[in-house]
Amino acid sequence: MIDWEEYDRWMRQARYTLESVNADIEHGSYCWACFKAQQAAEYALKALLRSLGRPAFGHDLRALSLEVEKVCGGVPRGVWRCALLLDKMYIPTRYPDAFSSGTSFEHYVREEAEEAKACAEKIVAWVERCARRLKEGAGGA
Repeated sequence: MIDWEEYDRWMRQARYTLESVNADIEHGSYCWACFKAQQAAEYALKALLRSLGRPAFGHDLRALSLEVEKVCGGVPRGVWRCALLLDKMYIPTRYPDAFSSGTSFEHYVREEAEEAKACAEKIVAWVERCARRLKEGAGGA
């Protein structure tokens, strides 16, 4: 049984966070865009897991994807690659000492932010496809 209200709550946050990535990219805040893309993907994965009453802790998209896989079937190759890419955006995007020189914001470029956004969109879409299949399988409940 899926708690659709909980799913919707987390997915609304995922979509909102993903939308805010655009403003960060346009403003040149590429490290924040990358971090928010990771967060949007995390919220989407947790939306499905939490709505199913499954464990959804931590920030490791790889681990969360493996949990979602148990419900949705195999993780598509592109989604898997994106989970691994976005995992690398969780910590170094936020800490000034993540790199041996300069600050974190000086180490990210627009192309990385755009790729991170595209990856988050791919993960959100995968979760949404799985949720639709589950809803249809439950008779639209």
